[in-house]
Amino acid sequence: MQYMILIYGDEKRWEKMSQGDGQKMVADYMQYTNELGATGMMRAGSQLRPVATATTLREKGGKLITTDGPFAETKEQLAGYYLIDAPDLDSALKWAGKCPGVRDGSVEVRPLPEMPAPK
Repeated sequence: MQYMILIYGDEKRWEKMSQGDGQKMVADYMQYTNELGATGMMRAGSQLRPVATATTLREKGGKLITTDGPFAETKEQLAGYYLIDAPDLDSALKWAGKCPGVRDGSVEVRPLPEMPAPK
């Protein structure tokens, strides 16, 4: 079954991080990514650009409205993700618990529904 590992954190913390701490965090993520990749479960993953680069879309009164930035102001922002194919939720939780993002933010695990292939 496929699971999304969603990584949330405070972007301001990253901006204030020392160069050494930033390099350590990047190295930790690279190690995690390599270990997860070696299992064969990893399907995709990426860091996301800052929320200031986001565009949110809504429909109101039949019109499409775009807004710069995220839908809502929050303390933590979606910073990245991993898409994995794990045998069960326990396995997905195990790998999510190893994600460096749990140390200074939160990591959400969400199963993806089985969907038929598009025609």
